[in-house]
Amino acid sequence: MRSAWRVASVRAAEAALMATLPPGALMQRAAAAVARRCAEVLDDRYGSEYGRAVLLLVGPGNNGGDALFAGEALARSGVSVCAVLLNPERTHAEGLAALTRAGGRTVDTPPSMVDMVVDGILGIGGRGGLREDATSLVTQAMQARGSDGERPTVVAVDLPSGIDPDTGAVPGAAVRADITVTFGALKPGVLVGEGAVHSGLVELIDIGLGPWLRDEPALWVPDLEDVAAWWPQPRPGDDKYTRGVVGVATGSATYPGAALLSTAGALPGPAGMVRYAGAGFEAVRNRYPSVIPTACVADAGRVQAWTCGSGLGTDERAAGELRAVLAAEVPVCVDADGLTLLAEWGVDALRERPAATVLTPHDREFARLAGEEPGADRVTATLRLAARTGAVVLLKGDRTIIGTPDGRAYVNLTGTPALATAGTGDVLAGLLGSLLAAGLPADRATIAAAYAHGLAGRYAAESGPVTSVDVADALRPTLARAGMWRMP
Repeated sequence: MRSAWRVASVRAAEAALMATLPPGALMQRAAAAVARRCAEVLDDRYGSEYGRAVLLLVGPGNNGGDALFAGEALARSGVSVCAVLLNPERTHAEGLAALTRAGGRTVDTPPSMVDMVVDGILGIGGRGGLREDATSLVTQAMQARGSDGERPTVVAVDLPSGIDPDTGAVPGAAVRADITVTFGALKPGVLVGEGAVHSGLVELIDIGLGPWLRDEPALWVPDLEDVAAWWPQPRPGDDKYTRGVVGVATGSATYPGAALLSTAGALPGPAGMVRYAGAGFEAVRNRYPSVIPTACVADAGRVQAWTCGSGLGTDERAAGELRAVLAAEVPVCVDADGLTLLAEWGVDALRERPAATVLTPHDREFARLAGEEPGADRVTATLRLAARTGAVVLLKGDRTIIGTPDGRAYVNLTGTPALATAGTGDVLAGLLGSLLAAGLPADRATIAAAYAHGLAGRYAAESGPVTSVDVADALRPTLARAGMWRMP
Protein backbone atom coordinates (compact mmCIF):
# COMPACT_ATOMS: atom_id res chain seq x y z
CA MET A 1 0.00 0.00 0.00
CA ARG A 2 1.34 3.39 -0.94
CA SER A 3 1.22 6.41 1.34
CA ALA A 4 1.35 10.20 1.28
CA TRP A 5 2.91 12.67 3.71
CA ARG A 6 2.19 16.26 4.55
CA VAL A 7 4.68 19.04 3.94
CA ALA A 8 6.05 19.15 7.49
CA SER A 9 7.00 15.46 7.33
CA VAL A 10 8.55 15.81 3.88
CA ARG A 11 10.54 18.88 4.93
CA ALA A 12 11.93 17.09 7.98
CA ALA A 13 12.89 14.07 5.90
CA GLU A 14 14.55 16.23 3.25
CA ALA A 15 16.61 18.04 5.87
CA ALA A 16 17.75 14.77 7.41
CA LEU A 17 18.68 13.29 4.03
CA MET A 18 20.48 16.41 2.79
CA ALA A 19 22.67 16.38 5.89
CA THR A 20 24.15 13.12 4.59
CA LEU A 21 24.69 14.27 0.97
CA PRO A 22 26.97 16.73 -0.84
CA PRO A 23 25.37 20.16 -1.41
CA GLY A 24 22.93 20.15 -4.30
CA ALA A 25 22.84 16.37 -4.69
CA LEU A 26 19.14 16.08 -3.87
CA MET A 27 18.21 18.77 -6.38
CA GLN A 28 20.26 17.04 -9.06
CA ARG A 29 18.40 13.79 -8.42
CA ALA A 30 15.05 15.53 -8.75
CA ALA A 31 16.06 17.48 -11.84
CA ALA A 32 17.41 14.39 -13.57
CA ALA A 33 14.07 12.63 -13.01
CA VAL A 34 12.12 15.56 -14.45
CA ALA A 35 14.40 15.78 -17.49
CA ARG A 36 14.14 12.04 -18.10
CA ARG A 37 10.33 12.11 -17.95
CA CYS A 38 10.14 15.17 -20.21
CA ALA A 39 12.34 13.46 -22.79
CA GLU A 40 10.14 10.35 -22.70
CA VAL A 41 7.00 12.40 -23.27
CA LEU A 42 8.57 14.30 -26.18
CA ASP A 43 9.78 11.04 -27.71
CA ASP A 44 6.29 9.53 -27.43
CA ARG A 45 4.58 12.56 -28.91
CA TYR A 46 7.03 13.59 -31.60
CA GLY A 47 9.29 10.59 -32.14
CA SER A 48 12.32 12.38 -30.67
CA GLU A 49 13.12 15.08 -28.17
CA TYR A 50 15.80 16.55 -30.43
CA GLY A 51 14.88 20.02 -31.64
CA ARG A 52 11.66 20.21 -29.63
CA ALA A 53 10.82 23.47 -27.84
CA VAL A 54 10.45 23.43 -24.06
CA LEU A 55 9.40 26.40 -21.93
CA LEU A 56 10.35 26.56 -18.25
CA LEU A 57 8.15 28.63 -15.92
CA VAL A 58 10.60 29.38 -13.14
CA GLY A 59 9.68 30.69 -9.73
CA PRO A 60 12.00 31.50 -6.84
CA GLY A 61 13.47 28.83 -4.62
CA ASN A 62 14.22 25.17 -5.02
CA ASN A 63 11.24 24.29 -7.24
CA GLY A 64 12.53 26.76 -9.81
CA GLY A 65 16.01 25.32 -9.35
CA ASP A 66 14.71 21.83 -10.11
CA ALA A 67 13.17 23.13 -13.33
CA LEU A 68 16.34 24.97 -14.36
CA PHE A 69 18.61 21.96 -13.84
CA ALA A 70 16.10 19.78 -15.69
CA GLY A 71 16.23 22.34 -18.50
CA GLU A 72 20.00 22.10 -18.53
CA ALA A 73 19.84 18.32 -19.05
CA LEU A 74 17.27 18.71 -21.83
CA ALA A 75 19.33 21.40 -23.56
CA ARG A 76 22.38 19.15 -23.56
CA SER A 77 20.33 16.49 -25.35
CA GLY A 78 19.39 18.82 -28.18
CA VAL A 79 16.16 20.35 -26.88
CA SER A 80 15.56 24.06 -27.44
CA VAL A 81 14.96 25.34 -23.89
CA CYS A 82 13.87 28.80 -22.82
CA ALA A 83 12.85 30.03 -19.38
CA VAL A 84 10.63 32.80 -18.09
CA LEU A 85 11.78 33.98 -14.66
CA LEU A 86 8.96 35.19 -12.44
CA ASN A 87 11.29 36.77 -9.92
CA PRO A 88 14.76 37.22 -11.47
CA GLU A 89 16.31 38.53 -8.26
CA ARG A 90 15.36 35.36 -6.39
CA THR A 91 15.98 32.84 -9.16
CA HIS A 92 18.16 29.85 -8.25
CA ALA A 93 21.53 31.22 -9.40
CA GLU A 94 23.36 27.92 -9.92
CA GLY A 95 20.46 26.46 -11.87
CA LEU A 96 20.22 29.48 -14.14
CA ALA A 97 23.96 29.44 -14.79
CA ALA A 98 23.81 25.73 -15.64
CA LEU A 99 20.96 26.28 -18.08
CA THR A 100 22.79 29.13 -19.79
CA ARG A 101 26.01 27.12 -20.13
CA ALA A 102 24.06 24.30 -21.78
CA GLY A 103 22.61 26.65 -24.40
CA GLY A 104 19.31 27.51 -22.77
CA ARG A 105 18.10 31.10 -22.70
CA THR A 106 15.74 33.35 -20.80
CA VAL A 107 12.80 35.17 -22.37
CA ASP A 108 10.40 37.79 -21.07
CA THR A 109 7.22 36.21 -22.43
CA PRO A 110 6.27 32.71 -23.59
CA PRO A 111 6.94 32.06 -27.29
CA SER A 112 4.04 31.13 -29.56
CA MET A 113 5.48 27.72 -30.46
CA VAL A 114 6.08 25.44 -27.47
CA ASP A 115 5.97 21.65 -27.39
CA MET A 116 6.15 21.35 -23.61
CA VAL A 117 5.70 23.59 -20.57
CA VAL A 118 7.56 22.72 -17.36
CA ASP A 119 5.89 24.21 -14.27
CA GLY A 120 8.52 25.20 -11.71
CA ILE A 121 6.71 28.21 -10.25
CA LEU A 122 5.84 27.02 -6.74
CA GLY A 123 6.89 24.02 -4.69
CA ILE A 124 5.44 22.43 -1.56
CA GLY A 125 5.89 25.69 0.32
CA GLY A 126 3.40 27.50 -1.91
CA ARG A 127 0.02 28.50 -0.51
CA GLY A 128 -2.98 30.48 -1.64
CA GLY A 129 -3.03 29.95 -5.40
CA LEU A 130 -1.06 31.74 -8.10
CA ARG A 131 -0.50 35.47 -8.01
CA GLU A 132 -1.82 37.61 -10.85
CA ASP A 133 1.51 37.79 -12.70
CA ALA A 134 1.97 34.02 -12.55
CA THR A 135 -1.61 33.43 -13.66
CA SER A 136 -1.12 35.68 -16.67
CA LEU A 137 2.09 33.88 -17.56
CA VAL A 138 0.48 30.44 -17.37
CA THR A 139 -2.43 31.63 -19.52
CA GLN A 140 -0.01 32.92 -22.18
CA ALA A 141 1.96 29.69 -22.12
CA MET A 142 -1.17 27.61 -22.69
CA GLN A 143 -2.07 29.70 -25.74
CA ALA A 144 1.08 28.43 -27.45
CA ARG A 145 0.96 25.50 -29.82
CA GLY A 146 3.34 22.63 -30.38
CA SER A 147 4.87 21.50 -33.65
CA ASP A 148 1.78 19.37 -34.28
CA GLY A 149 -0.59 22.31 -33.79
CA GLU A 150 -1.88 21.02 -30.44
CA ARG A 151 -1.46 22.61 -27.03
CA PRO A 152 1.81 21.89 -25.22
CA THR A 153 2.14 19.05 -22.71
CA VAL A 154 2.37 20.43 -19.17
CA VAL A 155 4.76 18.74 -16.73
CA ALA A 156 4.63 19.91 -13.10
CA VAL A 157 7.72 19.77 -10.91
CA ASP A 158 6.75 18.05 -7.62
CA LEU A 159 3.17 19.40 -7.74
CA PRO A 160 1.13 21.80 -9.89
CA SER A 161 1.70 25.38 -8.77
CA GLY A 162 -1.28 26.85 -6.94
CA ILE A 163 -2.64 23.70 -5.25
CA ASP A 164 -2.38 23.13 -1.52
CA PRO A 165 0.05 20.22 -1.05
CA ASP A 166 -1.55 19.06 2.19
CA THR A 167 -5.24 19.20 1.28
CA GLY A 168 -5.63 19.35 -2.50
CA ALA A 169 -7.50 22.63 -2.18
CA VAL A 170 -7.25 25.04 -5.10
CA PRO A 171 -8.00 28.42 -3.53
CA GLY A 172 -7.31 30.43 -6.68
CA ALA A 173 -5.71 30.04 -10.08
CA ALA A 174 -3.50 26.96 -10.48
CA VAL A 175 -1.57 25.11 -13.14
CA ARG A 176 -3.40 22.17 -14.69
CA ALA A 177 -0.74 19.57 -15.42
CA ASP A 178 -0.85 16.56 -17.69
CA ILE A 179 1.92 14.90 -15.70
CA THR A 180 3.19 15.61 -12.20
CA VAL A 181 6.65 14.32 -11.32
CA THR A 182 6.72 14.28 -7.54
CA PHE A 183 9.81 13.57 -5.46
CA GLY A 184 10.50 11.27 -2.55
CA ALA A 185 6.95 10.95 -1.25
CA LEU A 186 3.43 11.40 -2.48
CA LYS A 187 1.70 14.50 -1.17
CA PRO A 188 -2.01 14.42 -0.30
CA GLY A 189 -2.64 17.46 -2.49
CA VAL A 190 -1.95 15.55 -5.72
CA LEU A 191 -4.30 12.72 -4.70
CA VAL A 192 -7.45 14.35 -3.32
CA GLY A 193 -9.85 17.16 -4.10
CA GLU A 194 -9.32 19.62 -6.92
CA GLY A 195 -5.58 19.14 -6.57
CA ALA A 196 -5.91 15.62 -7.96
CA VAL A 197 -7.77 16.96 -11.00
CA HIS A 198 -4.99 19.49 -11.62
CA SER A 199 -2.21 16.93 -11.22
CA GLY A 200 -2.96 14.62 -14.14
CA LEU A 201 -0.83 11.48 -14.15
CA VAL A 202 1.22 11.46 -10.94
CA GLU A 203 4.62 9.75 -11.02
CA LEU A 204 6.58 9.27 -7.81
CA ILE A 205 10.35 9.40 -8.15
CA ASP A 206 12.55 7.78 -5.52
CA ILE A 207 15.25 10.22 -4.39
CA GLY A 208 16.20 8.32 -1.25
CA LEU A 209 13.72 9.99 1.09
CA GLY A 210 11.95 6.84 2.30
CA PRO A 211 14.14 5.93 5.29
CA TRP A 212 13.89 9.49 6.60
CA LEU A 213 10.09 9.71 6.62
CA ARG A 214 9.61 9.08 10.32
CA ASP A 215 6.06 10.41 10.87
CA GLU A 216 2.87 8.48 10.22
CA PRO A 217 1.55 9.05 6.69
CA ALA A 218 -1.32 11.48 6.33
CA LEU A 219 -3.01 9.31 3.74
CA TRP A 220 -2.87 5.71 2.52
CA VAL A 221 -3.40 4.65 -1.09
CA PRO A 222 -4.64 1.06 -1.51
CA ASP A 223 -3.65 -0.73 -4.71
CA LEU A 224 -5.12 -3.69 -6.54
CA GLU A 225 -2.72 -6.08 -4.82
CA ASP A 226 -4.02 -4.98 -1.42
CA VAL A 227 -7.68 -5.34 -2.32
CA ALA A 228 -7.23 -8.67 -4.13
CA ALA A 229 -5.36 -10.08 -1.12
CA TRP A 230 -8.17 -9.03 1.25
CA TRP A 231 -11.07 -10.20 -0.91
CA PRO A 232 -12.73 -13.21 0.79
CA GLN A 233 -12.59 -16.41 -1.23
CA PRO A 234 -14.72 -19.55 -0.75
CA ARG A 235 -12.88 -22.31 1.09
CA PRO A 236 -13.26 -26.08 0.88
CA GLY A 237 -16.05 -27.02 3.23
CA ASP A 238 -17.81 -23.63 3.02
CA ASP A 239 -21.56 -23.41 2.56
CA LYS A 240 -23.82 -20.45 1.92
CA TYR A 241 -24.03 -19.66 5.62
CA THR A 242 -20.35 -19.90 6.48
CA ARG A 243 -19.52 -17.56 3.59
CA GLY A 244 -21.75 -14.95 5.25
CA VAL A 245 -25.34 -13.78 4.86
CA VAL A 246 -26.01 -10.14 4.06
CA GLY A 247 -29.29 -8.39 4.73
CA VAL A 248 -30.42 -5.63 2.38
CA ALA A 249 -33.05 -3.23 3.77
CA THR A 250 -33.54 -0.76 0.93
CA GLY A 251 -36.13 0.57 -1.47
CA SER A 252 -39.66 1.86 -1.04
CA ALA A 253 -42.82 2.42 -3.05
CA THR A 254 -41.32 5.71 -4.20
CA TYR A 255 -37.90 4.27 -5.04
CA PRO A 256 -38.39 0.61 -5.98
CA GLY A 257 -35.27 0.63 -8.16
CA ALA A 258 -33.05 1.07 -5.11
CA ALA A 259 -34.12 -2.36 -3.88
CA LEU A 260 -33.01 -3.97 -7.14
CA LEU A 261 -29.77 -2.00 -7.45
CA SER A 262 -28.54 -2.58 -3.91
CA THR A 263 -29.39 -6.27 -4.22
CA ALA A 264 -27.57 -6.38 -7.56
CA GLY A 265 -24.54 -4.88 -5.83
CA ALA A 266 -24.63 -7.45 -3.04
CA LEU A 267 -24.95 -10.55 -5.23
CA PRO A 268 -21.49 -10.47 -6.90
CA GLY A 269 -19.87 -9.91 -3.52
CA PRO A 270 -18.30 -12.67 -1.45
CA ALA A 271 -21.28 -13.38 0.84
CA GLY A 272 -22.97 -16.75 0.30
CA MET A 273 -26.55 -15.54 0.63
CA VAL A 274 -28.55 -12.31 0.28
CA ARG A 275 -31.69 -11.68 2.31
CA TYR A 276 -33.84 -8.74 1.18
CA ALA A 277 -36.23 -6.93 3.52
CA GLY A 278 -38.43 -4.11 2.29
CA ALA A 279 -41.18 -2.78 0.08
CA GLY A 280 -39.47 -4.07 -3.05
CA PHE A 281 -39.61 -7.73 -2.00
CA GLU A 282 -41.83 -8.80 -4.90
CA ALA A 283 -39.63 -7.10 -7.51
CA VAL A 284 -36.53 -8.62 -5.92
CA ARG A 285 -38.09 -12.09 -5.81
CA ASN A 286 -39.05 -11.87 -9.49
CA ARG A 287 -35.66 -10.57 -10.61
CA TYR A 288 -33.30 -12.53 -8.34
CA PRO A 289 -34.60 -16.00 -7.43
CA SER A 290 -31.55 -16.77 -5.27
CA VAL A 291 -32.40 -13.93 -2.88
CA ILE A 292 -34.62 -14.61 0.15
CA PRO A 293 -37.17 -11.72 0.22
CA THR A 294 -39.36 -10.53 3.08
CA ALA A 295 -41.39 -7.39 3.68
CA CYS A 296 -39.58 -6.14 6.79
CA VAL A 297 -36.37 -6.46 8.78
CA ALA A 298 -38.08 -8.26 11.66
CA ASP A 299 -38.97 -11.18 9.38
CA ALA A 300 -35.66 -11.40 7.50
CA GLY A 301 -33.90 -13.99 9.61
CA ARG A 302 -30.31 -14.10 10.74
CA VAL A 303 -27.63 -12.14 8.87
CA GLN A 304 -23.97 -11.32 9.45
CA ALA A 305 -24.28 -7.71 8.21
CA TRP A 306 -26.87 -5.22 6.97
CA THR A 307 -26.98 -2.62 4.23
CA CYS A 308 -29.75 -0.14 4.90
CA GLY A 309 -31.08 3.14 3.57
CA SER A 310 -30.82 3.29 -0.21
CA GLY A 311 -34.21 4.54 -1.43
CA LEU A 312 -35.72 3.62 1.94
CA GLY A 313 -37.59 6.89 2.42
CA THR A 314 -37.74 8.89 5.64
CA ASP A 315 -41.24 8.11 6.91
CA GLU A 316 -42.11 6.25 10.10
CA ARG A 317 -41.85 2.86 8.44
CA ALA A 318 -38.36 3.67 7.15
CA ALA A 319 -37.30 4.97 10.54
CA GLY A 320 -38.49 1.77 12.21
CA GLU A 321 -36.55 -0.38 9.75
CA LEU A 322 -33.35 1.60 10.30
CA ARG A 323 -33.75 1.37 14.08
CA ALA A 324 -34.17 -2.40 13.81
CA VAL A 325 -31.04 -2.70 11.68
CA LEU A 326 -28.96 -0.55 14.02
CA ALA A 327 -30.17 -2.57 17.00
CA ALA A 328 -28.72 -5.75 15.49
CA GLU A 329 -25.32 -6.71 16.84
CA VAL A 330 -23.78 -7.03 13.37
CA PRO A 331 -21.91 -4.59 11.12
CA VAL A 332 -24.14 -2.14 9.25
CA CYS A 333 -23.64 0.01 6.15
CA VAL A 334 -25.94 3.05 6.24
CA ASP A 335 -26.57 4.82 2.93
CA ALA A 336 -28.73 7.56 1.39
CA ASP A 337 -32.09 7.98 3.19
CA GLY A 338 -30.64 6.16 6.16
CA LEU A 339 -28.09 8.96 6.50
CA THR A 340 -30.86 11.57 6.35
CA LEU A 341 -32.64 9.85 9.22
CA LEU A 342 -29.41 9.59 11.22
CA ALA A 343 -28.82 13.31 10.73
CA GLU A 344 -32.27 14.02 12.19
CA TRP A 345 -31.66 11.75 15.16
CA GLY A 346 -28.09 12.84 15.85
CA VAL A 347 -25.07 10.74 14.99
CA ASP A 348 -23.32 10.70 18.35
CA ALA A 349 -25.39 7.70 19.50
CA LEU A 350 -23.70 5.54 16.88
CA ARG A 351 -20.71 5.21 19.19
CA GLU A 352 -22.85 3.01 21.44
CA ARG A 353 -23.35 0.34 18.76
CA PRO A 354 -21.63 -2.94 19.70
CA ALA A 355 -20.70 -3.67 16.06
CA ALA A 356 -19.07 -1.68 13.27
CA THR A 357 -20.95 0.99 11.34
CA VAL A 358 -20.08 2.36 7.91
CA LEU A 359 -21.53 5.65 6.66
CA THR A 360 -21.45 6.42 2.92
CA PRO A 361 -22.37 10.09 2.39
CA HIS A 362 -21.95 12.32 -0.61
CA ASP A 363 -21.13 15.95 0.16
CA ARG A 364 -24.68 17.11 0.93
CA GLU A 365 -25.39 14.11 3.14
CA PHE A 366 -22.06 14.68 4.87
CA ALA A 367 -23.06 18.28 5.64
CA ARG A 368 -26.29 17.10 7.23
CA LEU A 369 -24.49 14.49 9.33
CA ALA A 370 -21.56 16.64 10.41
CA GLY A 371 -23.29 20.01 10.57
CA GLU A 372 -20.69 21.42 8.19
CA GLU A 373 -19.55 21.06 4.60
CA PRO A 374 -16.52 18.86 3.94
CA GLY A 375 -14.70 22.00 2.82
CA ALA A 376 -11.32 22.19 1.18
CA ASP A 377 -9.67 19.63 3.46
CA ARG A 378 -11.77 16.57 2.73
CA VAL A 379 -9.43 14.19 4.54
CA THR A 380 -9.54 16.05 7.84
CA ALA A 381 -13.32 16.50 7.59
CA THR A 382 -13.82 12.77 7.00
CA LEU A 383 -11.61 11.83 9.94
CA ARG A 384 -13.40 14.29 12.19
CA LEU A 385 -16.79 12.69 11.45
CA ALA A 386 -15.33 9.19 11.86
CA ALA A 387 -13.94 10.09 15.28
CA ARG A 388 -17.20 11.68 16.36
CA THR A 389 -19.39 8.75 15.32
CA GLY A 390 -17.05 5.82 15.90
CA ALA A 391 -17.95 4.76 12.35
CA VAL A 392 -15.94 4.24 9.20
CA VAL A 393 -16.87 7.11 6.89
CA LEU A 394 -16.77 6.86 3.11
CA LEU A 395 -16.98 10.37 1.63
CA LYS A 396 -17.98 9.92 -2.00
CA GLY A 397 -16.35 11.82 -4.82
CA ASP A 398 -14.12 11.43 -7.83
CA ARG A 399 -11.47 10.59 -5.25
CA THR A 400 -13.42 8.84 -2.50
CA ILE A 401 -12.01 9.30 1.01
CA ILE A 402 -12.33 6.61 3.68
CA GLY A 403 -11.73 7.65 7.28
CA THR A 404 -11.58 5.38 10.32
CA PRO A 405 -12.29 6.18 13.97
CA ASP A 406 -8.66 5.50 14.89
CA GLY A 407 -7.46 8.29 12.60
CA ARG A 408 -6.36 6.50 9.44
CA ALA A 409 -7.38 7.94 6.07
CA TYR A 410 -7.41 6.25 2.69
CA VAL A 411 -8.08 7.53 -0.83
CA ASN A 412 -9.52 5.43 -3.61
CA LEU A 413 -7.99 6.18 -7.02
CA THR A 414 -10.28 4.03 -9.19
CA GLY A 415 -13.19 6.47 -9.15
CA THR A 416 -14.49 7.98 -12.36
CA PRO A 417 -16.96 10.77 -13.20
CA ALA A 418 -18.89 8.11 -15.11
CA LEU A 419 -20.20 6.96 -11.71
CA ALA A 420 -21.91 10.32 -11.15
CA THR A 421 -25.29 8.95 -12.16
CA ALA A 422 -28.39 7.93 -10.21
CA GLY A 423 -28.26 4.62 -8.37
CA THR A 424 -24.56 3.81 -8.49
CA GLY A 425 -24.31 4.51 -4.76
CA ASP A 426 -27.01 1.88 -4.16
CA VAL A 427 -24.83 -0.67 -5.97
CA LEU A 428 -21.82 0.34 -3.86
CA ALA A 429 -23.79 -0.03 -0.61
CA GLY A 430 -24.94 -3.52 -1.55
CA LEU A 431 -21.41 -4.65 -2.38
CA LEU A 432 -20.08 -3.15 0.85
CA GLY A 433 -22.65 -5.03 2.89
CA SER A 434 -21.65 -8.29 1.24
CA LEU A 435 -18.00 -7.72 2.14
CA LEU A 436 -18.96 -6.97 5.74
CA ALA A 437 -21.05 -10.13 5.92
CA ALA A 438 -18.14 -12.18 4.56
CA GLY A 439 -16.11 -11.12 7.59
CA LEU A 440 -13.86 -8.33 6.37
CA PRO A 441 -13.15 -5.66 8.99
CA ALA A 442 -15.14 -2.49 8.33
CA ASP A 443 -12.16 -0.45 7.09
CA ARG A 444 -10.99 -3.09 4.61
CA ALA A 445 -14.53 -3.85 3.48
CA THR A 446 -15.11 -0.17 2.75
CA ILE A 447 -11.82 0.26 0.90
CA ALA A 448 -12.38 -2.91 -1.12
CA ALA A 449 -15.94 -1.98 -2.06
CA ALA A 450 -14.92 1.50 -3.21
CA TYR A 451 -12.02 0.09 -5.22
CA ALA A 452 -14.04 -2.62 -6.98
CA HIS A 453 -16.99 -0.28 -7.58
CA GLY A 454 -14.68 2.26 -9.20
CA LEU A 455 -13.14 -0.40 -11.42
CA ALA A 456 -16.61 -1.56 -12.47
CA GLY A 457 -17.52 2.00 -13.38
CA ARG A 458 -14.43 2.31 -15.53
CA TYR A 459 -15.05 -1.08 -17.12
CA ALA A 460 -18.68 -0.21 -17.93
CA ALA A 461 -17.68 3.20 -19.31
CA GLU A 462 -15.42 1.58 -21.91
CA SER A 463 -18.57 0.96 -23.95
CA GLY A 464 -20.01 4.47 -23.55
CA PRO A 465 -22.11 6.41 -21.02
CA VAL A 466 -23.20 4.24 -18.13
CA THR A 467 -26.22 3.78 -15.91
CA SER A 468 -26.28 2.22 -12.46
CA VAL A 469 -27.57 -1.00 -14.06
CA ASP A 470 -24.47 -1.08 -16.26
CA VAL A 471 -22.24 -0.72 -13.19
CA ALA A 472 -24.08 -3.51 -11.37
CA ASP A 473 -23.79 -5.75 -14.42
CA ALA A 474 -20.08 -4.93 -14.71
CA LEU A 475 -19.24 -5.94 -11.15
CA ARG A 476 -19.00 -9.68 -11.74
CA PRO A 477 -16.68 -9.54 -14.80
CA THR A 478 -14.68 -6.78 -13.13
CA LEU A 479 -13.93 -8.94 -10.10
CA ALA A 480 -12.75 -11.77 -12.33
CA ARG A 481 -10.78 -9.42 -14.58
CA ALA A 482 -9.00 -7.88 -11.60
CA GLY A 483 -8.19 -11.19 -9.95
CA MET A 484 -10.43 -10.62 -6.92
CA TRP A 485 -12.52 -13.64 -7.73
CA ARG A 486 -10.35 -16.71 -8.10
CA MET A 487 -11.67 -20.14 -9.01
CA PRO A 488 -11.42 -22.34 -5.90
